[in-house]
Amino acid sequence: MTTHVFVIGLDDFNRRQLQTIRGADQCAFHNLLPYEMVVDPEEYPIEEMIERGRRELAEAGVPVDAIIGHWDFPTTALLAIFRRDHGLPGPSLAANLIAEHKYWSRLRQQRVIPDHIPAFQSLDPFDPQAEGRVELDFPFWIKPAIGFSSQMVYRVADARELHIALEGLRRGIRRFGAPFAHLLELAPLPDDIPRQVDAHYCVLEKPIGGWQCTLEGYIQQGKVTVYGTVDSIRGGPLGSSLLRYEFPSELPDGVRARMVEITERTIPALELDNTPFNVEYFWDRETDRIWLLEVNSRISKSHCPLFVDVCGASHHEVAVDIAMGHRPEFPRWEGRYRASTKFMLRRFEDGVVTRVPSAAELAALEAEFPGTRILMEVGEGDRLSELRGQEVYSYEVGVIFMGGNDHRELEARYRELVARLPLEFGPPPRSIREGGRH
Repeated sequence: MTTHVFVIGLDDFNRRQLQTIRGADQCAFHNLLPYEMVVDPEEYPIEEMIERGRRELAEAGVPVDAIIGHWDFPTTALLAIFRRDHGLPGPSLAANLIAEHKYWSRLRQQRVIPDHIPAFQSLDPFDPQAEGRVELDFPFWIKPAIGFSSQMVYRVADARELHIALEGLRRGIRRFGAPFAHLLELAPLPDDIPRQVDAHYCVLEKPIGGWQCTLEGYIQQGKVTVYGTVDSIRGGPLGSSLLRYEFPSELPDGVRARMVEITERTIPALELDNTPFNVEYFWDRETDRIWLLEVNSRISKSHCPLFVDVCGASHHEVAVDIAMGHRPEFPRWEGRYRASTKFMLRRFEDGVVTRVPSAAELAALEAEFPGTRILMEVGEGDRLSELRGQEVYSYEVGVIFMGGNDHRELEARYRELVARLPLEFGPPPRSIREGGRH
């Protein structure tokens, strides 16, 4: 009997990841909503997305056995709406919105893990007196209450940088704020959530740092399970740009156990249930203090190939099992490799792409470096500063997944591969080169 699984914004890459899960041969994976509508569009037409998704499910002509997603906002909210329509397990829309909203989430975290979160505050960037309402001392990070992939996230060291950051946030924050406002109309919120601090607000937080990692897990019928830990390696001019993910983590077992205990308190406090999640942490080795950075009520799509390499299956398997109401049996450690890394190929200055590798050139490099998959994210003629979905301080132009014996071997192979990658850039047009990127 075929199980029909609907996947929001399904693309070819993630369809291949889904084919690795246990029982994939008995599943039919159906796309729900066009990829271009879901993933980093110019704007999110949320009412149209809800209406179209409901229509696609109603007209599918097959049973709706499960609905899953692995993208950021607004996918998790859409999942809650569509699952509720079909009586499928998953967290409520209100719970998803609280988890997504960086300020509301911090308020809930403050109740149960106050020693593991930094000083923070909310701020309305459209308030004429916004700069005078900052309560934190410099330096701090400022970011939208709703956002992802470090978009519109600024490190602020003085009043001048605060002014620049607020200008940038005012230009872009409505892209997330408008759809979130519509979703709020569909979700009754508990009394402890300050509804007036909506998605047009920012969150300011004192810097935290150390060894960064992500715990992948799930909560089912109130029980929290953590099944994997992935290290995050940052670098670049400010040391804040993600350079690679490494699995399995080399974090000490005792530190990981403490992170699991913190997670067991945090996830229920957000009222999440019957969902996968990932939680990002820092461990400050000098003070032995653990800081919680962020909670996401979904699997990390970036980690899927890492689990395939080491465990033999993507953790999409967890998402499908939870969506079906089944208890996951993951991981099984049946992969081809002992270690796997996702490398983010970044450029730290603006430019125009003048040459990208051909499909044949990429295939040749992948054959020469076994266990490698290369995905280019730019095309010839692209101006880097005009790309959507980028962080403030760098541009991601491609990603490279590698499996091998250990992380040091993989880093050396990556450097050798990149040195031979036929990817070239030219300067940006002279007429708009002035000023650069802040």
